Amino acid sequence: MAPLAFITGASSGIGQALAWRYYQAGYALALVARRTNEMQAWVQAQTIDPLRYRLYGADVADIESIVGAAQQCLHTQGVPDVVIANAGISIGMDTRIRSDLDVMARTFAVNNVGLAATFHAFVEPMVARGSGRLVGIASVAGIRGIPGHGAYCASKAGVISYCESLRGELRGTGVGVVTIGPGYIDTPLTQKNRYRMPFLMSPQDFAERAYSAIDANVSYRVIPWQMGWLAKGLRMLPNALFDRVLAGRPRKRRADGS
Repeated sequence: MAPLAFITGASSGIGQALAWRYYQAGYALALVARRTNEMQAWVQAQTIDPLRYRLYGADVADIESIVGAAQQCLHTQGVPDVVIANAGISIGMDTRIRSDLDVMARTFAVNNVGLAATFHAFVEPMVARGSGRLVGIASVAGIRGIPGHGAYCASKAGVISYCESLRGELRGTGVGVVTIGPGYIDTPLTQKNRYRMPFLMSPQDFAERAYSAIDANVSYRVIPWQMGWLAKGLRMLPNALFDRVLAGRPRKRRADGS
């Protein structure tokens, strides 16, 4: 029987590239997104074997929705070998603006609670089997806060810490927890950015490197490696110098496009 990969946010970008990489490696796919029509069009365009995939419509911000999709997967396809919590949103915010607090709440609901809810139904059966990988897609933006991008940066810092906590909880069970921190990947999430994006990488190249890291059960990996070194350097900068470096930098677009 083919191994199984359960991937959220699979309708575009990183999720789609990861789905294709896992399919090429011989995996069956459990693909999750709100836009099931886009997923269906993609699997048909790629001529993916109908016997090797299932599509699940779910909103990871809705706990019952994503837990229900996971339970459907367990019932129809079995316990996955790899679960990749990739679904995420990235929207600029200004704390002075009331509506942006709703943006922050939605960001945490998708990027943090949604990630934990994605893992929830699979932890117990994976532990019982004694194997599996739970993969959280974080970001280099979680390493230091970027002006105008507080919701996303805070949420991805939360992903890094949550996955670290979960890794410790599952130590010795045979279930690995892998944190992947993408740098700038050329996806719909980044294409509207107004600032320079060093070491921009295609989703396909990212997926290749992420697949290798997950397969090796690496606990934490920034991709590409250049962004990892850059992030470490930024982490070491004194606050006053870091603030000066980012002064005047264009900010992430807010929900209203400003």
